[in-house]
Amino acid sequence: MSKKAKIAVLVSGGGTNLQALINAQKKGIIESGEIKLVISNNSTAYALQRAKKADIDTAVVLKKDCSSQLDFEEKIISKLKEYNIDLIVLAGFMSILSETFTSRYSNRIINVHPSLIPSFCGKGFYGLKVHEAALEKGVKVTGATVHFVNEIPDGGEIILQKAVYIKDDDTPETLQKRVMRLAEWKILPAAVEQVSKNLIS
Repeated sequence: MSKKAKIAVLVSGGGTNLQALINAQKKGIIESGEIKLVISNNSTAYALQRAKKADIDTAVVLKKDCSSQLDFEEKIISKLKEYNIDLIVLAGFMSILSETFTSRYSNRIINVHPSLIPSFCGKGFYGLKVHEAALEKGVKVTGATVHFVNEIPDGGEIILQKAVYIKDDDTPETLQKRVMRLAEWKILPAAVEQVSKNLIS
């Protein structure tokens, strides 16, 4: 396949979901797109090392170096333009993007969230907090969702979901690991392939 969607992955931390994407690309699960750039808002994010090991270009945009949210987003946009990016994947990116940004890339930004939306999502629900809330509520099934990103946190159209059963002895940490392994790392690459394919067809 000659034409591929150019992908940028936005990260803030360890980059386990980025690694899942890199692995999926190597295995040919993602064949309609290619990761061209990894952007982080944290200069010490381990995700940047993962990108370098995979020979993927990286960029760091720090909020503290920017005069405003708009300035921060403009710096990210200029990097995306530089690489002619078609698709943006938020993989543990700990910064809410404004409507100005999301509307500019309508149906071109996807995010993975560690619950079955509409449960345990929206403002304030991220990382371990999602799993803590699920256990507190006593739900028996949780999972992960990949969705398009719009101006409402976790409010965009759902692309893929996968359910994961909760065990009686689960802690937020064990649940987080299982949801990543059984759901996030499976549906994120599948969704990236699906959206990439649509973008280039």
